[in-house]
Amino acid sequence: MRVLLFALALLPALWAQPAPTAARRHTAAERYDLFKQNLALRAAAITRDQFNGIRNLDDWNRRRPEIQRQIRDMLGLDPLPARTPLNARITGEFLRPDCRVQNIVFESSPGLYVTGNLYLPLAGKGPGPFPTVVYVTGHSPHPLGAKVQYQHHGIWFARNGFAAFVLDTIEFGEVPGIHHGIHNLAMWHWLSLGYHPSGVEVWNAMRALDYLDSRPDIDATRAAITGRSGGGAVSWYTAAIDERFKVVAPVHGTWTAGPHVAGDTVHENCDCIYFWNTYQLDLPTVGALIAPRPLMIINASKDVMFPPAGYEPVTERLRTVYNWFGALDKVADFAQPTGHVDTPPYREAANQWINRWLRNDTSPYDESGIEKEDFSKLAVLDRYPANAINEGIHRTFVPAHQLREHKSLPAWQTRSRELSAALRDKVFRAFPKQNVPFDAWKAPYRMWTERYADSFNVEFTTEESIRVHGQLFIPRDKKQSRPALIYVKSKEDNIFSVDFDHLLSALSTHVVLVINPRAVDAPMDVTRTSITKMTAALLGGTLESMQLWDILRSVDYLTEAEALKLSSISVYGRGHTGALALHAAALDPRITRVILENAPASHWQGPALLNVLRLTDLPEVAGLLAPREIVSVGALPASFDYTRSIYRLHRKPDALRQADSLAQALRVWEH
Repeated sequence: MRVLLFALALLPALWAQPAPTAARRHTAAERYDLFKQNLALRAAAITRDQFNGIRNLDDWNRRRPEIQRQIRDMLGLDPLPARTPLNARITGEFLRPDCRVQNIVFESSPGLYVTGNLYLPLAGKGPGPFPTVVYVTGHSPHPLGAKVQYQHHGIWFARNGFAAFVLDTIEFGEVPGIHHGIHNLAMWHWLSLGYHPSGVEVWNAMRALDYLDSRPDIDATRAAITGRSGGGAVSWYTAAIDERFKVVAPVHGTWTAGPHVAGDTVHENCDCIYFWNTYQLDLPTVGALIAPRPLMIINASKDVMFPPAGYEPVTERLRTVYNWFGALDKVADFAQPTGHVDTPPYREAANQWINRWLRNDTSPYDESGIEKEDFSKLAVLDRYPANAINEGIHRTFVPAHQLREHKSLPAWQTRSRELSAALRDKVFRAFPKQNVPFDAWKAPYRMWTERYADSFNVEFTTEESIRVHGQLFIPRDKKQSRPALIYVKSKEDNIFSVDFDHLLSALSTHVVLVINPRAVDAPMDVTRTSITKMTAALLGGTLESMQLWDILRSVDYLTEAEALKLSSISVYGRGHTGALALHAAALDPRITRVILENAPASHWQGPALLNVLRLTDLPEVAGLLAPREIVSVGALPASFDYTRSIYRLHRKPDALRQADSLAQALRVWEH
């Protein structure tokens, strides 16, 4: 907690001052610390700038529709899925002394099963229709679904005149799926698809309200949404997107980007908490979409997952927004000095808020006498549905772009222009808006490579607080202009410090820059790598897109900082870095050749670039280089036959070729 409060205190300083990157050599640990500082600076800027250009209600009303669309887009809900038949079934029901309970299953999309318990008032509460509450549960593992451990919420609402639908999550439901794909399971294609588990949870909650609206005993025009932990986050997102929810009470799911990154809190949370932030928005912007509907923000001051440093700025910003509407009485907050727990004070704050605004009832809160049912009575299904897609929904919920053949060069040129613009807007939107000085450091590299070429260790700045390092080799041939080779190393390439054997054939003919993009040599284990990738997505990119920026700036380094005259520029990468080299060349026409080795067949295998699979895939990105050369050391995956079809349109089929070595790829004998 002290660390997080200290991080909050640091934010103004982070906003005001650029990070120093002295023109000296830094250790790997120092470069890693600078990288972490860069992430904190980016996050602080998002929190600081989210309402830029929005000063009053008129400004907000102009921007609101587009911001709402952006939130939908980041959750994989733009456009919304088709509202297909729900196929809802009541599989069981029973009577309690204080309410009625129905066990219900529906399909929010075909084969996407949602299970839940609907708690209804007894007949003595009147015939209805009753106001309704959709309760979205948190992470409570149980084979009968998370709902069974949240039943006391539904019982209270039913006792007080509400129809409360307590839903399972797609992770901990009777038909389980996955929430922690990035956090735990290295499912990096989630980022490339722009798939987000909260998108499914939001859709399920919206479809739950569709179901409730179909029932004559329920008044869906008086609907609230609440939930805690992951359900708190889903409450924020659902209410921002679906304005049918008239009252909102998120519990223990409130954050802001700046404090959570500065306090290293991201790894405490599930993927469902933070959206993949293509548009660099923050949670207060989500909350502004709820205004002026009644909103109660409930937190715990000792919650390490959602600490005060993260949630207090949300309420502060939203009071300003609600004041624009003249609705300050409709936004409130509540906190207790506890950890991440579900206890009566939090239930009272949420339930009384909903009771007040949906039923105009301010009677004293009472949850005494609530007896929980045996979990087995709340089970909805007796077996796993054969057509269920829940566990694999992450592959299909956001449609991947399907590559199509182009019949003519003009047709392809039109597509390539549109695709290039879309990539800049949706995939690389978070690139720095301006270049910073290189602050270059250079010193002789006293190694046996000096027998082949002038050898140097180099280090330079690629963006604020980012230092990358490598080796630079310059031939002694006295030529005025030379070809250049940039070898982009990956973490897997850093086995031994002197590893230039495969470059020897080029050292006497090419300017060779061996570059280690950020984090390649960082002291990061697989857990910290996952945390870093989650954090990068919260900032609107991926670790790999940040490394791509380093590659682009490496080209600038050779031409500007070193002031070298280059007759051509080849970029070489093995595995995923080769794919990044393709993207670099697509963005920078100065790159005349890309050399691949063991290239992935698709962005499904990597590297992860935010939203890229919504727009294209790697073979089409490679086509953007045509008619420039692409050379594969070894065979290309069969998927690159698509790339060949584009090169044929350019009448340059031989520009996409195979080589057995780097020397053959570079044709070193020609120089």
